[in-house]
Amino acid sequence: MLKVENLCVNYGGIKAVRDISFEVEEGKIVTLIGANGAGKSTTLRSIAGLVPVSSGKITFLGEEITGKKTNEIVSRGVTLVPEGRHVFPDMTVLENLKIGAYLRKDNLEEDLDWVFTLFPRLKERSWQAAGTLSGGEQQMLAVGRALMSRPKLLMMDEPSLGLAPLVVKGIFDIIKEINKQGVTILLIEQNANMALHTADTGYVLETGRITLSGTGKEILKDEAVKKAYLGK
Repeated sequence: MLKVENLCVNYGGIKAVRDISFEVEEGKIVTLIGANGAGKSTTLRSIAGLVPVSSGKITFLGEEITGKKTNEIVSRGVTLVPEGRHVFPDMTVLENLKIGAYLRKDNLEEDLDWVFTLFPRLKERSWQAAGTLSGGEQQMLAVGRALMSRPKLLMMDEPSLGLAPLVVKGIFDIIKEINKQGVTILLIEQNANMALHTADTGYVLETGRITLSGTGKEILKDEAVKKAYLGK
């Protein structure tokens, strides 16, 4: 579904991403893990068209999207749930969800029902200001807003960041459910243990380069990964 080839991204003189290549197969959950500053967020943001690509090629469903504007990329079926959630605090939950469908001209009721089925808490609080929600509820809202664009590929940047362990488990349960319902997922996550247990395929990113790839289970067994990311 998604193919990234020899991707390089530079910030001024800093090489944030260095010649990385990876693929996301349709219907799968793929994770990129790595320490802070490894280039994970930059990779997702470059795919989403939010930061310019210095060199390399990004292909989605057989069509090159390198250098396309973000709204064009969203319209093709690629949506990013950003780190830190970035909900609109003074707008209601329902208004935030509708913003996720800003490129659509059709009826939204079916998709709103889907989001409210996935996240009953959002239905309960649909008229509440988003800024008054808890961190976990805001993460649910950020995911729900992304789903309103009907993505084929949902990219998620650190969905568990700053959340309590019980809430994190709930978010990962929802990620698996969304995937079961036909949405391919590319996930970056500092909670490497949870991410690798969830993902079909994993890549380890270190200082802008991919140093290891395999199934989630294979990477979990790697001694270097255990020591660096799993505290074992």
